[in-house]
Amino acid sequence: MLKVVSFKICPFVQRVTAALAARNIPYEIEFISLKDKPQWFLDISPNGQAPLLITDSGTALFESDAIIEYIEDQYGPLETGVTHEQRALDRAWGYLGAKNYMTQCGTMSSKNEATFEQRNEKFVTAFTKVEKQLSGQSRFFKSDSISNVDIAWLPLLHRAHIIKQHTGYDFLCGLPKTKAWQQAVMASGLVEQTVAEDFEQHFTNFYLSDNHLKIGNELQNSATCAISSCCG
Repeated sequence: MLKVVSFKICPFVQRVTAALAARNIPYEIEFISLKDKPQWFLDISPNGQAPLLITDSGTALFESDAIIEYIEDQYGPLETGVTHEQRALDRAWGYLGAKNYMTQCGTMSSKNEATFEQRNEKFVTAFTKVEKQLSGQSRFFKSDSISNVDIAWLPLLHRAHIIKQHTGYDFLCGLPKTKAWQQAVMASGLVEQTVAEDFEQHFTNFYLSDNHLKIGNELQNSATCAISSCCG
């Protein structure tokens, strides 16, 4: 059986597990601590980064883009009849999504408002490009069926959803087609298959502890309580 190795809140591994889940491919997963990487992991990970995908033959594949391409080659595409041009466009939009994983992580990790605003401006630019691309006529990025583009952007949409649920801050504010796309992805049932049961707890502990989003939310809540006396 395939084995995925990563840490619990890694967006790159969620892209991989989403690609597997969308194809109903069974796999096992082992989570490690990036602060204390086991030697066996370092021995098989050339770049010392997660995720890894260990194939049935025991080969350890690294770099999420390469792993996604392997899954496509080995288990078949999610869509049939896609032209070479469209496949290239799909990969390009997928790469654009994955390129913004660390941008989103950095934005969420911002310690103060100035840093948050600076990073967020760059991050929201990517979603603005998506807003222009979406037709608004289909559930997902291209159609009413999940594609590789949806898989690539799923970690970003999922994390934006959690942030809004916990803080009220909406990364997708003013982007109605992107928000509808996010809602469709979240309602697809795929997200729950891509992360550990305690993912949200680990995620909020990491990103909403002493960062700007958490502090800003507490200040907002305090102001609200002062006005309403915290009734109801």
